[in-house]
Amino acid sequence: MRIKTCRTALAYIAAVIVMIVAMPARTVAQETPYKFDFGAGIGMSGYQGEAAKTLFSHPGFAGQIGVRYLPTSRWAIRGTIDVLTISGNTADMDNVLPGGQQYDFKSTVYDIGGRVEFNFFSYGIGETYKKMRRWTPYLSLGVGVTMAMCDGESAFGPNIPFAFGFKFKLKERLNLVTEFAVVKVFNDHIDGKDLADLATIKSSFLKNNDWYSRFTVGLTFEFGKRCETCHYVD
Repeated sequence: MRIKTCRTALAYIAAVIVMIVAMPARTVAQETPYKFDFGAGIGMSGYQGEAAKTLFSHPGFAGQIGVRYLPTSRWAIRGTIDVLTISGNTADMDNVLPGGQQYDFKSTVYDIGGRVEFNFFSYGIGETYKKMRRWTPYLSLGVGVTMAMCDGESAFGPNIPFAFGFKFKLKERLNLVTEFAVVKVFNDHIDGKDLADLATIKSSFLKNNDWYSRFTVGLTFEFGKRCETCHYVD
């Protein structure tokens, strides 16, 4: 029942975002002055799996660089590269492994992915006739690939990132961005291959395939100015 509930929740979130993405762009957006932005952010990472009590039981470092294509003021297509450190320890958990064994790990995680972002408001500055705002919350959904290095061994798996963030224009081309992202990895070994052998049982959907998260604060800079079209009337 727990597995079915989790899968239903994920399917519901995905369906809502797909419905938003399918909305006609003309009803929600205007073109932005620039086509792209590039930026970086740093912050804190978290891990949820067999060796963690809560998502941020053992916080680590998170760093990210990314580039966005900005087709409109409401939509963005984004590519990202993330580097995170995650760790866990079963000693501070209520669950006990078979034989009373304990397990701890430290992993370095590399994440490459692409996402679609939806801004709640038309995002921009200096064009009041387009009813743009210099701040907006946003949602994003995407796909990616995770590679984790733990105890000299590597693990790979596809992932699905869900993110909620906030953008604020410091200047016309300079943006402050904060984001919280949760990433579902379809691999149970980003916390080491030994842990699955120690547990010897197949756990719930939430635990069996690992999750990690990150909270970052960063800056982005817009570039690639669009040609302005003037409509001449004689």
